[in-house]
Amino acid sequence: MSIDTQHDKNKLSAFDGVAFVVGVVVGIGIFGFPPLVAANVDSGTMYMLAWLAGGLVMLVGALTYAELGSAFPSAGGEYHFLSRAYGHRIGMLFAWARGTVVQTGAIAVVAFIYGEYANILLPLGPYGDSIHAAISVLVLTALNLAGTGQSKRVQIIFTIAAVLAVLTVIVAGVFGSGSAASSSAPPPPAAGSLGMAMVFVLLTYGGWNEAAYLSGEMRNVKRDMTRVMVWGTVIVVALYACVNLAFLNIFGLAQLRETHAVGAALMEIVAGPAGAVLLSLLVCLTALSTINGTIFTGARVYYALGRDVPALKRLGAAHGTTPSTALLVQAAITLALIVFGAFTHGSGVNTMVAYTAPVFWLFMLLVGISLFVFRRREPQRERPFRVPLYPVTPALFCLACLGLLYSSIVYAGIGGFLGLVVLASGVPFALRYGKVTLAGDGAVPDATR
Repeated sequence: MSIDTQHDKNKLSAFDGVAFVVGVVVGIGIFGFPPLVAANVDSGTMYMLAWLAGGLVMLVGALTYAELGSAFPSAGGEYHFLSRAYGHRIGMLFAWARGTVVQTGAIAVVAFIYGEYANILLPLGPYGDSIHAAISVLVLTALNLAGTGQSKRVQIIFTIAAVLAVLTVIVAGVFGSGSAASSSAPPPPAAGSLGMAMVFVLLTYGGWNEAAYLSGEMRNVKRDMTRVMVWGTVIVVALYACVNLAFLNIFGLAQLRETHAVGAALMEIVAGPAGAVLLSLLVCLTALSTINGTIFTGARVYYALGRDVPALKRLGAAHGTTPSTALLVQAAITLALIVFGAFTHGSGVNTMVAYTAPVFWLFMLLVGISLFVFRRREPQRERPFRVPLYPVTPALFCLACLGLLYSSIVYAGIGGFLGLVVLASGVPFALRYGKVTLAGDGAVPDATR
């Protein structure tokens, strides 16, 4: 049954939508990115303002996506919008970027965060973070190769762990105290670093673009969509504000900048080694949840391209419903990125964020602009949901994307350069195969969301 033909009772209420937004957005990033945000701001006030600004970007972005999703409902998501607005060559380049930069880079980022916490539970030496990261990718790829059912069963446990970890940190940090809070103020970061702080903040808010596709499943999209996005954003921002106030209360900005596995470090100060172990275990489960889900959806990019592009037909090989070759290719690329991150200067998390951010925000900018393209090209098209305060809201989103694109290119270093090189290497591929119409105009998109 298609989304459009579902009975109203099977569609989402406003409450359901808010729960979905919160569930999708709140994740592992809050346990890995705060020290990197702190390293790029010069005061606790700016630190908290960055998190509030991230919530605003989440809201205007989600509202923009909500109109696109309601006007052009498709499993394709960004791929569908980009192909329709700019042609299949841009859509194909996006699919290339998702497979080689964004999706694999995202898996590597979360794997490194997992590695930081797993190395507390089972130390493996100076490269322990990277070794744990690689093991997680190998094990979860094997899980997905075993079949979809096995992959889905573990997801419930992981989700419960994520909620428990966030609540534990909030309670421990707000009601606890730490001597590190009185540390001396850090030196001012380099000019323009606030832009990189926002890159890390927005990665922590990642997932709002998924939530925006709710527009096709709401019972009353005109009445409820704005409520869902506003209240969902308010709850997420409130949770993240509480977590970050907890971090500042325990560490202070100076110490926060130097802290690895920040959640475990907080729990060790407040509740001792046992608390650190418990929190590390919860965060590891949360990270595994994200890695597992991203591996599952990401492999469908390669699988769909293999079905639709003759030169890549081997990627379309499957055993039953499992895209086995695609999973193996994805794992190989991700493991190469983990090795790259392990041997570059700075943390693997930082390097992988730099690798993915310029490409990610480039395509987010193109998606935002596509709303203006569609309003001009198809003014009579039915739009069950219209973004409030048009054109101000999507314009704010586009400006935010442009600023984040600039910051991630200028300040990301070798990782960002490599990501752009890999994207550029896909241009000949997109030019050659961009006239291919993918199966169902949505086969790749399902994986690219």
